[in-house]
Amino acid sequence: MAESAIAPLLTSEGWALLNSLGPYDDKDAFALNNTLRKAGHSPELVAAVLTQSRLRTKAEAKFAEFARQMIFTQAGLEQATRLGIAALHAQRFAAAGIKHVADLGCGIGADSLAMASLDLQVTAVEMDETTAACATINLMPFPSATVRQGLAEEANLDGVDGVWLDPARRTTSTSGTTRLFDPEAFSPPLSFVESLAARGLAVGVKMGPGIPHESIPAGCETQWVSVDGDVVEAALYFNALAREGVVRAAAVIGSHGMAELTSPVAYDPSGQDVRIGPVAGYLYEPDGAVIRAGLVADLARRLDAHLLDEHIAYICSPHLVSTPFARAYKVLEVKPYNVKALKAWVKANRIGVLDIKKRGMAVTPEELRRQLLTGSGKGPNKATLVLTRIGEDRVAIVVEPVSVSG
Repeated sequence: MAESAIAPLLTSEGWALLNSLGPYDDKDAFALNNTLRKAGHSPELVAAVLTQSRLRTKAEAKFAEFARQMIFTQAGLEQATRLGIAALHAQRFAAAGIKHVADLGCGIGADSLAMASLDLQVTAVEMDETTAACATINLMPFPSATVRQGLAEEANLDGVDGVWLDPARRTTSTSGTTRLFDPEAFSPPLSFVESLAARGLAVGVKMGPGIPHESIPAGCETQWVSVDGDVVEAALYFNALAREGVVRAAAVIGSHGMAELTSPVAYDPSGQDVRIGPVAGYLYEPDGAVIRAGLVADLARRLDAHLLDEHIAYICSPHLVSTPFARAYKVLEVKPYNVKALKAWVKANRIGVLDIKKRGMAVTPEELRRQLLTGSGKGPNKATLVLTRIGEDRVAIVVEPVSVSG
């Protein structure tokens, strides 16, 4: 979004017009555009106001009512940290006694907003001019927050005792944006984050949840965070921000609030001391944050349960245990994986709705579902299949979801 797209909003007329609009609705946009034009507003202002109204409405999923007084770019909104997660970051700095935080690569200012709301002094730095302008507006209610345009690597950190970074993990070309996976290709790279930590600063950095364990620097705490089953980030915390006795953590946020599973040691895939056993009783599907953090074995021990296979993230127990860290299913039947036999089973049981989950198998659930339901008569019943590998055997487990919470 070019600077010209938000410039019309930075006038008393533009700001008042934007704030006068209700929630954006695509079906009303054409009529509203005509109404505003007929009222004498310029085409540029009307376009800017409607675009911003649409972004504000979309942003309510991340910022709730705060979105109604904020300014966004499309890319800035997509990359912005949800306000609830930004609050977790801010609480780290506040709990560590940090007074002045530099938010390097602040985007539209989500993390800075959360930090400033805890009365921390914030210096927000953003490379893109338009995005920096948005951050400036969004942080106007907080006199303790300042926005500067510039590169994260060149920011003046005099007087700063804490640093937060959200590196760009995409590269832009004429064909669009491409996700980057090498932490050294991020902007700024992970090595820059480590150099700040080496200076003794309290440093936190937001990384993609898929960061390999071998890419994580020694001496930091990594917390994987999921929201309603969606793993949204892996945050690395150094020095004063790292908790004693915590190297890996899975923070699971949902209707139950937040629950956390932690480990005091680095992940070692060869040292997962946990029982292996049969499919029986109840099957547990660990939350994605638990899996990413390498805490599946820890969860199995916590549930006094066992894995079906040491390489597969499914847990079984003869007992139903309430936990926020996994979804539970009652095991109804275990079958060898055979498409022809499964198709006959679907037809015989008059199954018309089939949920398929899989791990450790090169199967596309959507394609298999189509195969199994084609010609089945689309019966009135529902079923859930879990496809997985146990040693060299491929199995299909018929399960029934169970409602439990932690």
